[in-house]
Amino acid sequence: MTEQIAARELFRAAYENRYTWEKSFPGYSADVLLTQGGEQFKGQIEVTANLKAAVVGIDNAEATKSIEGQLWEVAIHRIRRTFEETHSNNTFEYGENDETGAIEILMGGKASGDKYKLRNNEVCMVHRKIHGVVVTIHTFSSHDTGAGYLSHRYDSIYTDPETGEAKGGKSLFTDTYEQAGGFWILSERVIEEGGAKTTFAFSNIQMSAVAEPAASVAG
Repeated sequence: MTEQIAARELFRAAYENRYTWEKSFPGYSADVLLTQGGEQFKGQIEVTANLKAAVVGIDNAEATKSIEGQLWEVAIHRIRRTFEETHSNNTFEYGENDETGAIEILMGGKASGDKYKLRNNEVCMVHRKIHGVVVTIHTFSSHDTGAGYLSHRYDSIYTDPETGEAKGGKSLFTDTYEQAGGFWILSERVIEEGGAKTTFAFSNIQMSAVAEPAASVAG
């Protein structure tokens, strides 16, 4: 039981070290340039205070959907929830440390079967079953914002939970952030998969209202 408590507290510390947006997050707008397969699509985006994303100025449904998907993916990870709100129904146990010294945490309870690895008070590996598939993410580097960390370079792959067979190829991500109105906002995401590269570049980032700088880490 003591080890389970220790594993829980170690995971809690890494969870609360993530960078998330203050609840006063007002939303923002930006110009967007999507570069994919030799094509470019220019438009404008808006993310509202309740994290809804809209894309205008692009007359291509697939490109619009792709940009909206990335904005949603970023925003969902910036939502501030307490550790108890997210993990009160989960249990935590130590797994095996790997050759890098990363500490494995095995989940039980509601998240049974999920596992994570922690290094330097950050989550460096996620292995979760989501919507009928398993996603595995390895993080190689991160941004230190001074108010929590943001993943910088990482990969992801989806597999079948029963067979372990890959569903699609492995994707490598490189994220870059900049500050606007005291909030860290994604300014570029590069996704590489199977020799193809897709770049989402966001510029002229403007917060929707004057906001106070974020003052504390998630939790």
